[in-house]
Amino acid sequence: MAVPHSARHWSAVESLAPGDAADLQNRRLREQLEYLAAHSDFYKAKFAEHSVDVTRVRTVEDLAGLPFTEKQELRDSLAATPPLGSHVAADAADIVQIQASSGTTGSPSYVGLTRRDVDVWCELGARALYANGFRPGDRLLHGFGMSKGFVGGIPVVQMAQYMGIVDIPIGAEAGAERLLRVQADQRPDALIGTPNFLAYLAEEAPAILGMQARDLGVRAISVGGEPGGGLPAVRGKLESLWGATSREMLGGTDIACIYWGECHAGDGMHFLSPDLMVAELIDPETDEIVAPVAGAQGELVYTALCRQASPLLRFRTRDHVVVTGTDCACGRTGYKVRCVGRTDDMLIVRGINLFPSAVKQLVSELAPATTGEMRIRVDFEGHSTQKPLMLVVEYSDGLGAEQQDNLRSSIEQRVRSALGVKAVVELVPDRTLARPDHVKVNLIERVS
Repeated sequence: MAVPHSARHWSAVESLAPGDAADLQNRRLREQLEYLAAHSDFYKAKFAEHSVDVTRVRTVEDLAGLPFTEKQELRDSLAATPPLGSHVAADAADIVQIQASSGTTGSPSYVGLTRRDVDVWCELGARALYANGFRPGDRLLHGFGMSKGFVGGIPVVQMAQYMGIVDIPIGAEAGAERLLRVQADQRPDALIGTPNFLAYLAEEAPAILGMQARDLGVRAISVGGEPGGGLPAVRGKLESLWGATSREMLGGTDIACIYWGECHAGDGMHFLSPDLMVAELIDPETDEIVAPVAGAQGELVYTALCRQASPLLRFRTRDHVVVTGTDCACGRTGYKVRCVGRTDDMLIVRGINLFPSAVKQLVSELAPATTGEMRIRVDFEGHSTQKPLMLVVEYSDGLGAEQQDNLRSSIEQRVRSALGVKAVVELVPDRTLARPDHVKVNLIERVS
């Protein structure tokens, strides 16, 4: 079990002066590049193809001259050189764990971990979860999926144990009744899962337990796995339902499980680990570097540091973020972001870029007239259309016909005013739209 650096920060690295953080990161980057050049067949070939001399890369700024690593390249690598691809860079005897992605766009991606890689994942996650409000001695109800090798399963258990937290690994697949009964019996004070599933869980508490979720003893909630956990309306709903603080974190299968974490200020997720990874921000259209200043937005690109088994260099995540700030009262010096969606989930409606999470926020703000549940109905190929945006929105029980008409008009007007696109809204009764279980909520429904 590791111990926190201070009452405010898990690691001293989180509050390093920018210059000291850069010096540490640059040194670790040079070490990682030497490791790739010596141990990764995938990157040896990539460096040769692009005439990369790793000895000339001295700082993070020099990464801009190196090629990206694309998800499809990893799929091809895994298919051509099973079981872990030509990008595996550690001996098979040293690999102690293999994690898998959800595989929603094909076969799962498989990621190998050495003992040291597991420790690095735990350290990355500990910094984020500590920022979220989790503390040694807490007991944690595990609301992410525990099956199929997902990184939200066993790796979160390992992080909790590393932090001195007791994880109760029930998992979302067990269903609302099982999770709520364990919560009522064991009274864990921390809760983790996707924001939509945890909201659903709380809404089911009165019917299943005969009591409100806010009376079940949860103090701190950490949400991730899908965009939206940081939206004010979504956060407000979670905090009201559970009577707890709700903070967002971000991660992914290919680099690590969790590595961004939001502090008590609730103003975006901090970059916490310059010693263990590089996070670049790029313009997804031009591939140019974007400076992480307040208001900037772009796609996150990662380079793993101190990684042995499945290291990645300039990996394109397609996660689109907005920088919410570069300083914070909490003392952490890493810049803060809010994830608004995946670049490849973005819709272009009559020439205007639109993320589903932006529509979700506008709909959720109209509670209690709406339940907050909505879907964008897409009847066109690709991501671009000249048609109006088709929305299906749930209205709350007891809403009369005139109130429904007013709600429909309000949603259409808000979407046009805030996002600049015309929307056509279909209202449906509460509980019409499928509620989440252990899978991520997809706000886009494609219809033929």
